[in-house]
Amino acid sequence: MAARVASGAVAEKFVVSDAAPGTSLWRETGRRFRRHRLAMVGTVILLAMVIAVLAGPLVWRYPINEIDFKAKLKGPSWSHPLGTDDLGQDLLARMLYGGRISLAVGVAAMLIAISIGTAIGATSGYVGGGVDHTLMRVTDMFLSLPGLPLLLLIVYLFRDALRQALGPEAGVFILIVAVIGGLRWMPVARLVRAQFLSLREKEFVESARSLGAAPIRQVVRHILPNSMGPVIVAGTIDVAAAIIAESTLSFLGLGFPPDIPTWGRILFDAKDNLDFAPHWAIFPGTAIFLTVLSINYIGDGLRDALDPRKVLGK
Repeated sequence: MAARVASGAVAEKFVVSDAAPGTSLWRETGRRFRRHRLAMVGTVILLAMVIAVLAGPLVWRYPINEIDFKAKLKGPSWSHPLGTDDLGQDLLARMLYGGRISLAVGVAAMLIAISIGTAIGATSGYVGGGVDHTLMRVTDMFLSLPGLPLLLLIVYLFRDALRQALGPEAGVFILIVAVIGGLRWMPVARLVRAQFLSLREKEFVESARSLGAAPIRQVVRHILPNSMGPVIVAGTIDVAAAIIAESTLSFLGLGFPPDIPTWGRILFDAKDNLDFAPHWAIFPGTAIFLTVLSINYIGDGLRDALDPRKVLGK
């Protein structure tokens, strides 16, 4: 009798909580994210960067590759707000154009890493057994590979071939995105596998299984949506890591060609003129720093907001 009363009290508590306005899971998640001050600061900075690189070239219509030797290595001025490089090219125009590529590389590489990692982790965690063992050993093998040297080697070997086949910009973009994304899926696979191993034995999955739900329906409708919290957080971190990787490649001279100015490429071109034109390196370096920092803050806020223990345990 006491157990029945306690059960009714618990049920009544959840009914009242569910009926109360503004207490749904997603609203609570959004509220917790908005309370994370650094995450909100990061969101504002990232939105400002995205708006600048998307709308900036429509406002500042200076050609990115127009050479003016009379204005070379000039500091910031009214005519060139961020100064010029050693060819007299406007840095603001090049920064706005390069930001599009840098951010696109980060997002595209993240999507590749998330897709591969989720597929492998879900298969490993749901099927288990020998499939799980094999996929995790493959994951361990990829984790043991030296990331940066392998990235440099692959780009060096295939860059010229893809340039000739697809063009200088598309070829290098596809290669860099594919390689960076292809070397970043392992942590995501481990996260998804751990989530699937935990969730596949939960009551709601057992109920779906007993009602005759096919395995693919169990995965897509029940397990995968409840596993996406850690994946979303990992995705934000992967965007920042991909931007840094592209900047590293460009800084080492293995990224985009000189006429395609990514932020990393601008830094590479500026390295020999730091004493004469420090602005040439300061502005792209600051853009990379602010973008990566804001994305990391957003990831930190999402981690706290999507933590079910914090969302439900008010």
